[in-house]
Amino acid sequence: MHQDTPLTGHLLFAHGSRDPLWRLPVEAVAARMCELAPSVKVSCAYLELCEPTLAQAAADMVAQGVRHIHVVPMFLGVGRHAREDLPVLMADLQKTYPELVLSLQMPIGQEPAMTELMAQLALQAPKL
Repeated sequence: MHQDTPLTGHLLFAHGSRDPLWRLPVEAVAARMCELAPSVKVSCAYLELCEPTLAQAAADMVAQGVRHIHVVPMFLGVGRHAREDLPVLMADLQKTYPELVLSLQMPIGQEPAMTELMAQLALQAPKL
């Protein structure tokens, strides 16, 4: 059972790409989250090369009444974007919306469950 309230939003934050097909897996995660927890607001945001940006996606959520945003970095590791760029963007959001409660999850690839799933998938026979 999901304990978030309708005033909670989840922003899946990914790198971004000019290739529109690159976004499909991130958007599929967002769609599945909506299926699992229909009352929770879910959106995707991108660092560069496509929109919405983190600021744009957060503004949209705030306009919908969201007051607590969980930012989920959709990165496999803690590289420069997660370590340097994202904290600056989060600080900017907090300045823009001082009443907003922001929480930052560790990069999705650092989660033990993700490591386990990737290992299991990598051991499967190739699907060509």
